[in-house]
Amino acid sequence: MKTDIILAGVGGQGVLSIAAIIAQAAVSETLSVRQSEVHGMAQRGGAVLAHLRIAKEGIFSDLVPKGKADLIIAMEPLESLRYASWLSPGGVLVSAAEPWVNIPDYPEVDLIYQTLSRFPRYRLTAAARLAKEAGLSKAVNMVMVGAASPFLPVSVASLEHTIEALFASKAPVMREANLRAFRLGRAADDRGGRG
Repeated sequence: MKTDIILAGVGGQGVLSIAAIIAQAAVSETLSVRQSEVHGMAQRGGAVLAHLRIAKEGIFSDLVPKGKADLIIAMEPLESLRYASWLSPGGVLVSAAEPWVNIPDYPEVDLIYQTLSRFPRYRLTAAARLAKEAGLSKAVNMVMVGAASPFLPVSVASLEHTIEALFASKAPVMREANLRAFRLGRAADDRGGRG
């Protein structure tokens, strides 16, 4: 068993936090994990990309080969398309629906959605709306962990335990809001295929 994941977004969206939560949950289930990151410039809205590889046995490279990703998790729709060439033919693309318009020639959002709808397996999640519903607008990344959770090789219990541990030193209201965001993302009725 091996799962290759690409995580993409814009600086400041919590891409690396998503990678850390998934990786820690995998380690808690005694899985092997390799991760590699490329950081953009957050203050300029630069791209952030992480490769995450999870397996039952040893992994020899940090990087996911193009065309081999089982899952792409993107914090915004254009970033999901930027890295679509990494997706395997049977892979799943999970993206937040809300665009992060950080360039002057950002494409029409409806055109991006139409392109995403051509993927056999995709999930487009209203992550910002669900984070607000959870009571913490900054918890968009936790919504996205929840939205991607059906496609991850780790249990929901391990993901929730990892989120609880991450926010253990914070106020209980913050820990609960992040867990709520995760659960709302997991239960979301999205556009696109779920499997």
